Amino acid sequence: MRIVFMGTPEFAIPSLEAIVSEGHELIGIVTQPDRPKGRGKRLSPPPVKEWAVERGYKIYQPEKVRDNEFIAELESLAPDLIVTAAYGQILPKRILDIPPLGCINVHASLLPKYRGASPIQQAIMDGETKTGITIMYMDVGMDTGDIILQKETTIDPEENCASLHDRLAQLGGEALKESLRLFANGKPKGIPQNHEEATYCQKIDKSMGRIDWNMDIDRIKNLVRALTPWPGCYTYINGIRLKIWEIGSKEYLQEREIVPGRVVHADGKRGLVVSASNGLVRLSRVQAPGKRVMEDVEFLRGNRVEVNTVLN
Repeated sequence: MRIVFMGTPEFAIPSLEAIVSEGHELIGIVTQPDRPKGRGKRLSPPPVKEWAVERGYKIYQPEKVRDNEFIAELESLAPDLIVTAAYGQILPKRILDIPPLGCINVHASLLPKYRGASPIQQAIMDGETKTGITIMYMDVGMDTGDIILQKETTIDPEENCASLHDRLAQLGGEALKESLRLFANGKPKGIPQNHEEATYCQKIDKSMGRIDWNMDIDRIKNLVRALTPWPGCYTYINGIRLKIWEIGSKEYLQEREIVPGRVVHADGKRGLVVSASNGLVRLSRVQAPGKRVMEDVEFLRGNRVEVNTVLN
């Protein structure tokens, strides 16, 4: 098949590789424009562009996918199929109507759960124990199209977003391979989603990372897992913004008065332990401004933290 691929971040790379490994003709790659990145705000290409440049593929980077000139160029390519994976823009109907076999998307959840742009983070945040990949036909709605294929995987209770992201990216490539093989005999029939069971992701931004110590200990741990490595969770301790990379042990408490955010232990044996609404959590890996990530006991060796200090 003649395929146009649309994707932007690292998540999309295994899907690109799946198309090539299955022997299809990759006639164009569409990705987001280069964006300023890092402290120097230098223009940096997205991972999909870097992959395409190394291999000599034709690249398109429209600022807006609805641009008439870009759509006309896409029409001139005459693809049989368009494949998207974390592209970052919603496709208009005019693009959806171009390929005779349709447009399909690699989505990182078991639809209809977690429609939207942050399904990996949201599943962890909600304490889910399983998730997966959905390959679906695209329509004018947000992740509302018929399902071609799904692959399920478990979520480890200690797993963070970075780890789950990488596993789902690989699973997405595997699922796409299987789906492309179904097109060998024509356009496969999709299964309609049950829209009554649909849930949606909230947009992830930096403000979500500040820990509210009035939350219960499971919600705090899940939030840290979900927002690691980006945008990261943090709290303030003695006026210092402390980034929390990992929550270690948890202890549920019901029969004693709890002051949320109070430091209960701060020593080399028990580490940095803080109270939440229903128990205690250990901030096992932390990072102070301008410093590297370190274990809590190492942080405590260089930073005096008194028991009963209240974090905010």
